[in-house]
Amino acid sequence: MIKRRQVVKLGAGLLAARAMPLQAAISKGADLPLITRAIPSSGEPIPVIGMGTSRTFDTPDDPQALAQLTAVMQAFFSAGGTVIDSSPMYGNAEARVGDVLRAMDKRPPVFAATKVWTTGKDEGIRQMQESAERMAVEPFDLIAVHNLQDWRTHLATLKDWKEQGKVRYIGITTSHGRDHEAFLQIMKEEPLDFVQFSYNIEDRVAEERLLPLARDRGIATMINRPFQRGSLFARTRGQELPAWAADLQCTSWGQFFLKFILAHPAVTNIIPATSKLHHMEDNMMANFGAVPDAAQREAMLRVFNAA
Repeated sequence: MIKRRQVVKLGAGLLAARAMPLQAAISKGADLPLITRAIPSSGEPIPVIGMGTSRTFDTPDDPQALAQLTAVMQAFFSAGGTVIDSSPMYGNAEARVGDVLRAMDKRPPVFAATKVWTTGKDEGIRQMQESAERMAVEPFDLIAVHNLQDWRTHLATLKDWKEQGKVRYIGITTSHGRDHEAFLQIMKEEPLDFVQFSYNIEDRVAEERLLPLARDRGIATMINRPFQRGSLFARTRGQELPAWAADLQCTSWGQFFLKFILAHPAVTNIIPATSKLHHMEDNMMANFGAVPDAAQREAMLRVFNAA
């Protein structure tokens, strides 16, 4: 029977065999700065490109799946990534992250984030404790109330946990553009470190109030659905990047879309989710180099709108 450490070695071999573009870019582009943003409540810098796990890490506990996820995570760490976001809502995702981390001989720095997604104080505490066991992290860096479910109860617990040192940062999340009014009100009234919501070059609703309020309140933002569930690629399929994208070190539409999001000054971290090594390699290229200025950002919008 194959052991988890053997699986990690298989994943490392897969990375070594297939991750040449990323490794070459890191070596060649050593002069390109790693892009970081500070968490406003503490000043702690984190890399701007993180790793989501929704759907992509909900895999069976088998050697082939673990080897693939190991290669993906090692590529993520090799490119300076630290922020990993998960949730008990994501099926086996927390457990798969934990499987890979436990089997690593030397664990790289990890900024571990998860969510609480249930009803009731005791059930919330139980769920968060189980998440820590599954992901092999304690304490969590960030726990957020997922989609505002029983948010008053869980936020009270998280405030206590933060005071006790059981979690470093706390927050709330939403998705699909829902509950924005309630979300905004909580942002105004509660001492949050992070908020998470959807934002991308096509879905820009967050620019109206969420991002400005986060900036004004000193709240870090974690952005999900940066590729709009893949629909952005369908829209640009077969089209060439503009020549000036090279000025931003963008060599793919994926990097183009990520850099557009990074151009908003209120964005702290983006969490694209993938279980494919070549997609992780490509995503992590956006962790380096230039951030578009306001004029370049408007040009990016014009290119996308014309697609």
